Amino acid sequence: MTTTPHPSRPFDAVLCDVDNVIRFYDSTPVAALERAAGLPEGATAAVAFAPEVDLPLMLGEIDTRQWVEAVVDGFAGRVHEELARELGAALAASPFRADDEIVGLLRRARAARIPLVLVTNATVELEKDLTAMGLSDLADHVVSSARVGVAKPDPKIYEIAASLAGVAPERCLFVDDSRENVDAAVGLGMTGVVYRQPDDLRALLGPWIDC
Repeated sequence: MTTTPHPSRPFDAVLCDVDNVIRFYDSTPVAALERAAGLPEGATAAVAFAPEVDLPLMLGEIDTRQWVEAVVDGFAGRVHEELARELGAALAASPFRADDEIVGLLRRARAARIPLVLVTNATVELEKDLTAMGLSDLADHVVSSARVGVAKPDPKIYEIAASLAGVAPERCLFVDDSRENVDAAVGLGMTGVVYRQPDDLRALLGPWIDC
């Protein structure tokens, strides 16, 4: 279905990232293990989110168990294998929560009949995680890299999302915490916002969801 352009609004659909916009992880358990092991805080994330370790998971090519083993390999020579596996498993099991303020803004956007598509580099666990947060009905569509086999900032994932929204790319508002991902969206003609706080999104949506 194609959405008819709104005569005054600068966009006709919202394409929104999930992690660090809607969902936030608690790194406390991993940080505690790192401190106990004499590692700098963030050492596990640096290994786990290196492209060669993380991208296969985001593309659905490996599962979480295999990702943890890749983290073990990434720590080789720095910590013993048992500790590396404990760190990787703790990162994979990090608790998370949804930001109620952002969820509220996005729900109001949908109530104002603005299509919402989640566009995220995620694992095959995403649908389960959205359900756990009570967000299975948040968006009209979910475009997960692990399901479509392509990850941001590849232009194809944005094109898939815009097509599902029924909106031309230049009529999409794209929200992401990564400058690289936003720049890729802007390159396709989308309006982009690098998300840092709820006011970043409220400033753009407010005039169109409060009426």
